[in-house]
Parts: sequence; C-alpha cells; structure tokens
Amino acid sequence: MESTSSGDLTYKGYLKLDELLKLQQPLAIPECHDETLFIIVHQVFELWFRLALHEIDEVLELLERDDVFESARLIRRLTAIVRLFIPKLSVLETMIPSDFIQFRDLLKPASGFQSVQFRQLEFACGLKDRKYIAIFRGDPEATARLERRFAQPSMWDQFVGLLKRREFNVDNESAQQRAIVEIYRKSGEHSLRMLCEAMIEYDEMFSLWREHHVRMAQRMIGSKPGTGQQLVESMYGKTGPMGTHGVEYLSETVAKKFFPVLWAARSEM
Repeated sequence: MESTSSGDLTYKGYLKLDELLKLQQPLAIPECHDETLFIIVHQVFELWFRLALHEIDEVLELLERDDVFESARLIRRLTAIVRLFIPKLSVLETMIPSDFIQFRDLLKPASGFQSVQFRQLEFACGLKDRKYIAIFRGDPEATARLERRFAQPSMWDQFVGLLKRREFNVDNESAQQRAIVEIYRKSGEHSLRMLCEAMIEYDEMFSLWREHHVRMAQRMIGSKPGTGQQLVESMYGKTGPMGTHGVEYLSETVAKKFFPVLWAARSEM
C-alpha cells in the first residue's frame, strides 16, 4: 500500500489508482475519441460484476444458515447494484453508430459474450448451461472458475434447501410453487415473504437491464452480427447452438429468469 513519508496510508495508495488508471488502453489508429468511453464503461461493469459475486457468495452462506433477514437485505443490495447497470448503458448510448464503427472491428472476436464473471453470476443465480463453458476452452483458469460455479448450489438451490428445513414440501417445481403460495397466504411467514419479494425484485431488475441492453445494441448496430460471432462460428459453425447474431441473440436472453418458480407462483395467488 502506498503511504506518505510519515507512513500514513493514502487514498491513491489504498485504491491502487496509479495501476487502475493505466488500464484504459485504446487500440484504434487513428485515435477514436469514444473508444476510451467504451473501455471504461465495460471495465466498470466488470467491477460491479465482481461486487455482485461477492454479495451472492455471502447470500449463499446466509441461506444455508437459515438467516432469512440478512439474506433478504443483501439481495436488496444486489438489486441496487443491478439498478445501476441501466444508467451506465445510457452513457454508452451517447455514442453514435458512426463513431462506434470506427473501432468496432478492432474488437473481433472479443465480445461481452466472453465475460467470465457474468457467466459465473448467471450460474450462481440458477441459470446453468454447459454450452457457455465451452466458450472458454482456451482459458483453463476461466474454465475452472465456471466449472466450480456450475457444481456449486445456486441461490435458488439454497432457497429451496431453506424451505425444506422449514418443513415445506419442495420435492419438485410444482411442490415448490405450492410452498411459495402457502408462504404468501400464511400470516406467520412474513420474513419468508420478504425474502421472496427481495428475490423476485432482483430477478425483475436483471430482466429490465437485459431488455435495455437489447435496445441499446439495436440502436447501435441494428441487425449486424455481434463481435463474438466469429468466435461462436469457429466453435459450432454458422448454425451452432448459441444462435448468436448480435441483437437476435440478446433478444433471446430477455425471457431468461433466475427464479421462474417464483414468477409462476404469482398466477396461483
């Protein structure tokens, strides 16, 4: 840690600002003004993903310990983090397509599709799909991280485990749905209701971010393939299981939910 001559810790040293502010390295020649904006916004997203994973790991432990109140509190924090994602997209939307195109081709085949932390986040919340691990087959460290996340209980798994310890029948999705309806109907289950509400609000906010991301991409590149298309085609061919063609792929992700049983239960209340 950096310190002054008197040995006191400094703000710059504590936050490693010298190192942090050297990490924005645009590639375009001639220089493109908006490339720095693009890099910083995406680096900020990765920092928020890191914080989200930090909070999720704590939530998983709290659910395992049956700490309902603290779990709900930190899930509300997760919602607050994801709520910040949408304004960051609005900063990117100040970039016009003719400026983006000046450096977009330099990004190929790099793509947000390759965010290890984002995939870890999806796995940790219950959206587990092995096809995404294959994207990182050239990166053993990333593959190992994803394999660990894939093998670990998700937030939904831990929530279901908590309900089972509270003697609810959670043997299958239909039973889980009935258990959630019972939680909402019984007067003595207020803390569990608040946990369910925190979880569904987090899921809703994530869906809203996905939707806004689709519209931003549509506004920026229209129906062009995403920069990661080359990577996917090299692995699966032009009609591979990802079906990723820029906005087309992103649109398919909007319907994804972390906790579909929680949503289905609303129809029974």
